[in-house]
Amino acid sequence: MTSSPISPCPSCPPHAVDGHGYAVYPSSVTDAEWAIVEPLLPAPGSMAGRGGRPEKYCRRVIVDAILYIVRGGFARRQLPVEYPPAGTVYAVFARWSHSGAWQHIVDALRDRLRVRDGRDRCPTAAIIDSQTVPAADTVPRSSRGWDGGTGTNGVKRHIAVDVNGLLLAVVVTAASIQDRDAALRLLTALRGRFSTIRLVWADSGYPGRRPVWAKDVLALPMQIIKRIPAPPDSTSDPSCGWSRDVSRGSTSTAAACETTKPDPTTTRPRFTSRRSRP
Repeated sequence: MTSSPISPCPSCPPHAVDGHGYAVYPSSVTDAEWAIVEPLLPAPGSMAGRGGRPEKYCRRVIVDAILYIVRGGFARRQLPVEYPPAGTVYAVFARWSHSGAWQHIVDALRDRLRVRDGRDRCPTAAIIDSQTVPAADTVPRSSRGWDGGTGTNGVKRHIAVDVNGLLLAVVVTAASIQDRDAALRLLTALRGRFSTIRLVWADSGYPGRRPVWAKDVLALPMQIIKRIPAPPDSTSDPSCGWSRDVSRGSTSTAAACETTKPDPTTTRPRFTSRRSRP
């Protein structure tokens, strides 16, 4: 990740009369984005009636440092030198997390996008699904598990989104937890945050009595969407999954699948089942 030339920072704390410069990376917020995000951040402790020293570092630089780590997947101790110390960045991130600032930002941005698309601010329908991802070495055994369907040792994130794919609720469990079991926590969180939801779509991973429980206890009707079987003449090659959008059975499709089929001696499919797709 390369940076552009140093730019002046327009959002320095009041006591930093001389200001400072910082590198602008591809992950950095733009002026328009910062104008939206800055008012959503919690007030500094020195300005909230609790006393204390003014903040030493510019909040925009702190946000840029957090986005640099998230976008690049780096360890926080690998931050470039032009950012504040890694310990300071993590301390601010943790403080904002405990105050609910990130949830507030997600909610505000989602509302803006829904209104911009001509929808009501409060969603009335949701889609739930899950995805298993490998866990880092730092994740303890008590928080990870084995997903036999995907052959992954890690964690599973259960999410609820609106019809635009914008996040509504999320629950993270060990990968060994079945979707139907985690759905109890996910649907409860969804109903607790949105009283306007009137319908939830789910796939066949949520069978049994869970839809009945959701309707009777949470007043959340669930509609199970079954997978549409592929036509008999369609290819079953998992390496050519994109061909479902192309007319099946055509010679061009077959040729494309043949040319994109991976060599089993050098590569292996990244996804081993439908449940592992995002």
